[in-house]
Amino acid sequence: MQSFGEVQSMASNIFSAYASVAASMMLFRSLAHDVIPEPLKSYIISAFTRIFSYFFAPLSTQITMVVDENTGMTRNQIYESAEIYLHTKINPNTKRFKVSKNPKKKSISLSMEKDEVVTDTYNNIELTWQFVLEVPENSKNSFQSEKRYFELSFDKQHRETVLNEYLHFIMQKAKELREKDRNVKLYTRDCPYSDSDDDDGGRNVSGVWGSVNLDHPVTFEKLAMNPQLKEQIIDDLDRFVRRKEYYKKVGKAWKRGYLLYGPPGTGKSSLIAAMANYLKFDIYDLELTSLYSNAELKRTLLSTANRSIIVIEDIDCNAPMLNRDVEPEPSDNKLTLSGLLNFMDGLWSNCGDERIIIFTTNHKEKIDPALLRPGRMDMHIHMSYCTPAGFDVLALNYLAIHDHPRLFPEIKDLIQEVQVTPAEIAEHLMRNENAEPALEGVVDLLKRKKAEANEENINKKAKAGIEVKGEAKKEAKMEKIVKSLKSFRKNSRRGKSKRM
Repeated sequence: MQSFGEVQSMASNIFSAYASVAASMMLFRSLAHDVIPEPLKSYIISAFTRIFSYFFAPLSTQITMVVDENTGMTRNQIYESAEIYLHTKINPNTKRFKVSKNPKKKSISLSMEKDEVVTDTYNNIELTWQFVLEVPENSKNSFQSEKRYFELSFDKQHRETVLNEYLHFIMQKAKELREKDRNVKLYTRDCPYSDSDDDDGGRNVSGVWGSVNLDHPVTFEKLAMNPQLKEQIIDDLDRFVRRKEYYKKVGKAWKRGYLLYGPPGTGKSSLIAAMANYLKFDIYDLELTSLYSNAELKRTLLSTANRSIIVIEDIDCNAPMLNRDVEPEPSDNKLTLSGLLNFMDGLWSNCGDERIIIFTTNHKEKIDPALLRPGRMDMHIHMSYCTPAGFDVLALNYLAIHDHPRLFPEIKDLIQEVQVTPAEIAEHLMRNENAEPALEGVVDLLKRKKAEANEENINKKAKAGIEVKGEAKKEAKMEKIVKSLKSFRKNSRRGKSKRM
């Protein structure tokens, strides 16, 4: 039986040996890091991984899927989705990762460095992702010879769930992240250049449309409009985008039409930009006056993408062109109302999904009723003059204030008495950064408008009075003439009777 001293000595020797081995391993690791070239290091790690897998795979329940960057000559959609999705799974303890910023993107992107491992959980399934970059040591052109792929490892009993659910989940999440980070585009015909990016999805392949980023900061929160109407619009948009299967079930094209009407300066263009920013839909600005035929209209509209807003502003200005009373002969190749209606709810309306069509006008009464019925323009939105609630939004946007004990009540009383657009009030709020003089400027504006309105009413009444007097004089004169004729006829009959 060994004594306590012998046991203590043996433990000390074991500890010393362990310390020596650990020190040697640390020294070897340091030398390997500093001396061994990166390509050779990757090759050694890859070789050890294959050896380990060969001997111990029969004992493991783990399986690995390889997700290559390319499938033939095209990019692998699963690889692209995983690349986007996994940057949200990089945890704070990760020692190495890549950062990048595309000038056309809004946020900084994170991505995995080679050989780094990211873990994920889906329906209580533990999954491990590893990014692998292979560079042949003797390659003359390393960029072209690089091979990138992800290795996804998990317990083999979950194979069907991963294939049928998890990978689709990643693709959907990547789509949402891509849309969230994507800049909204403003498209116009015959644009001299196109500020496109990788997310355009081939939208400009025909060369019909050019685009720029829609850097409009407006949101629904910043719109100076009736709060109840604003809620109705948001609810209608939300209901539209989530009802793909419903539209398919009832046999209708997945589109929605809006008519924005009201005086200039009431925020029609701002509302369109707010809708685009809310939905992350691109805007296609279509000038009907630039089109010469129904065929050109069809070709132009078919080159627009899904998840987009097609805007036709000032539709009333195109009334002569879209008048059914002057419909051209079939042989005339011109733009007609029937051509536009056919795209809105005819056979061609089914060529594209998740589209919104918006007409704007200052004069709703001038538009042909055929354009305004449900199924074409589903929701008519009246953009009215500024209201007290709208002024609250403007004051918060431009002056960052919610109230003023003296000037707010006076302004709101005046707003209910006069017609003033949000654009006019916004212009006066911008003239001074201090709240007091800016609000006083709004008061002066409203008082001046009230005085002008009163003067106009007086002039109208005066004009109406003059017209009434004129009509009375005409009636009196006619009455006098009629009396004279009656008297003449009476005298004529008396003279005739005397002669007889």
